[in-house]
Amino acid sequence: MTAAWLDQDTIDKLLDDSETWAIVGLSGDPWRTAYAIAQELQEHGKRIIPIHPGAAAEGKEVLGEKVYATLADATAAAGKIDVVDVFRRSEAAGQFADEAVAIGAGGVWFQMGVIDKAAFERTAAAGVPMVMDTCPSKIWFERGRAGARR
Repeated sequence: MTAAWLDQDTIDKLLDDSETWAIVGLSGDPWRTAYAIAQELQEHGKRIIPIHPGAAAEGKEVLGEKVYATLADATAAAGKIDVVDVFRRSEAAGQFADEAVAIGAGGVWFQMGVIDKAAFERTAAAGVPMVMDTCPSKIWFERGRAGARR
């Protein structure tokens, strides 16, 4: 049995039907996983919005996009966010699921190794789809190996 947060329909919906992804933890360091995944999201036609308080305070851009300190700041300036993708440790990630719900995001994605069951339950109870403990890159790779074209 697959965990509820790895529901294939939810994964497909977030990957295939979304346009704008806020990347929590995207500082601009090309050696970090968040950077590589954000780049791949762009390659798949997604708009990325970096969320990183330190980089925002420095007025940085990452991968051609302005960095915002918070999800609320990003939503106010850039509009609706379809998916909030969180690159934080499990113990710190839950607050971003709550913020995603508060800003009206269309979904939440916690990266591989990031699991917060209570955050999943809160997010699902609010009617917001959520995926945990996987990566868009991994899913696209698996689709390619299976010959799927989405």
